[in-house]
Amino acid sequence: MKWLLALALSLVFAAHVQAQDGVQASGMAAPAGEAGVGVAAWERTVRSHIDAVLAAVPRIPEELASTAARIRADARSHGYPPILLVFGGLAAFGLAAERIYRSGRPSERGAASALLPIAVFSGTVAVVFFAVDWPPLGRVVLLCYLTAFVCYRIVSALVSLAIHPPSATWARMAAAALLLAVAGSAAGKAVGVAPDVVAAVTYLMSLVVLALAVATAWSLATPARPFKNLLIIGLVAAWMLWSLELRVLFWLAVYALLLPPLLRSVGKTAAALLQEHLPDLRTVLVVRGARALVVVLAAAWLALVWEMNPDGVGHQNSWVTSNFYGLLKSVVVVLGADLLWQIARSWIDRKLAGRASPTDAAGAEREARLRTLLPIFRNALAVVVLVMTALVVLAELGVQIGPLVAGAGVFGVAIGFGSQTLVKDVISGVFYMLDDAFRVGEYIQAKNYKGTVEGFSLRSVRLRHHRGPIFTVPFGELGAVENMSRDWGVVKFRISVGYDTDVEKVRKLTKKIGAGLMEDPELGPLFIEPLKMKGLEEFGEYGLVLSFGMTLKPSPMQSFVRRRANLLLREAFTSNGIQFATPSVQVGGAETAGAEGSAAAAAARLRLRQASPPEA
Repeated sequence: MKWLLALALSLVFAAHVQAQDGVQASGMAAPAGEAGVGVAAWERTVRSHIDAVLAAVPRIPEELASTAARIRADARSHGYPPILLVFGGLAAFGLAAERIYRSGRPSERGAASALLPIAVFSGTVAVVFFAVDWPPLGRVVLLCYLTAFVCYRIVSALVSLAIHPPSATWARMAAAALLLAVAGSAAGKAVGVAPDVVAAVTYLMSLVVLALAVATAWSLATPARPFKNLLIIGLVAAWMLWSLELRVLFWLAVYALLLPPLLRSVGKTAAALLQEHLPDLRTVLVVRGARALVVVLAAAWLALVWEMNPDGVGHQNSWVTSNFYGLLKSVVVVLGADLLWQIARSWIDRKLAGRASPTDAAGAEREARLRTLLPIFRNALAVVVLVMTALVVLAELGVQIGPLVAGAGVFGVAIGFGSQTLVKDVISGVFYMLDDAFRVGEYIQAKNYKGTVEGFSLRSVRLRHHRGPIFTVPFGELGAVENMSRDWGVVKFRISVGYDTDVEKVRKLTKKIGAGLMEDPELGPLFIEPLKMKGLEEFGEYGLVLSFGMTLKPSPMQSFVRRRANLLLREAFTSNGIQFATPSVQVGGAETAGAEGSAAAAAARLRLRQASPPEA
């Protein structure tokens, strides 16, 4: 809604710009002897223009009547009826073609269905208009008012879609007054109306448009009253800036009313047309590109307005002029940087969110590598784009960035000495990435920290502990990293059984259990080598200590596989009569031989333990 109102103001004031150009061309500028620069020249120009307009107001009826008489005489001399009848005939012919078009299509609601019939009307009227050789004066009048009529119908259709009654009625009236003023200004200069009279009519019509725009803003249903008050104040301020010949400030006020809602509307429309859930390059290019195009066109028009008014306030000051153009260039630079950053970020986000999990080991390794490096690259790219954009903007504003860069280097050295820990963390992170020490999704242990790598920043890594807590560890604090998820892992464990256990029987049972685990559809793919009994590890105090091991692929399931193997071994030992070692104490003895035998057995076990090789 706001951008429609701002558009209305911009059009009526554009008409006034044309009228003022004609006024100045007719000699209404300040006398040569009073020429000056800066504020004094602006004050004299505005005062002389206002005086000329006020003096021309009483002449409006007479000038309009004589102009209408000239147009009628020109039409009769060429054998045509009055131009008003010709206008009505052309409009009726176009409406008939539009009705035929509507009769063959189902009724729909939407911008396209509302604008296509108007396009049929415009095309039909344009064909008839350019096919007939109209009178010279009537030709210009017809062209101006037919164009205004088409524009009114377009604005009316858009208002009907965007605004509800009664605001829509006021908006249509404001649009009608606006377009009537624009058409009258353009036609009046073409048919020979005095420029001061054209300027006076434009001023009077601008007051009508302003009143209708204020009524439209006040009748809006959704905004709160403070917002309505601000909108009305903005409309009045824009009109006053235009009246005082402050055209650049006027257009800045129009942009403040027009650009924010217009950019939102353009972005939503483009996104709705594309219907994309995840932003891809096409979405970013269309949405951001459309918004950037609107802003660039606004900046270009502002530069054109500045060039068309060489005698305006501030033109004689080189510093103001250079900074004005520097600001416009900075807008373009910022838009280009934003577009590049949005394209890069959307590509990275798409890579991170839209990639399927590969089935082969090489593909999984590449995916883990990308998930690790892409977030770091995104953060580094954001810093580079921000710094480069800031330097270019400062250069466009006239700041000497050479000393600034040199000073930033010295300041950076000082900051580096003062924040050695931060520098250490960043540099350590770079070398960890170059060494490919760990990736997102891998389980690592470093000093007292262990967990699954969830993400990175420029100075730290996030580890998710298997119990749930998250550790945010600076890279400089990691030290030596133990990666438990790379290539393969050997799982070892020990079981103590009684001294009378048949070790060969245990080996066969273990081999059978290992083969069963390899055939398991869930756990089998995790195995590189099956479960095996490594052998008799040592003679314990209460039994034989047997060593078991298996080689698995890197996976968080390793602990689950070990627990599953322990359970199966227990069930197999129990069903085959293999006793686990348990603490036992023999108290007393009635026979000396029994005691001596027990002592001899204990001594034998002691000698065996001393003679057994140490554990590898």
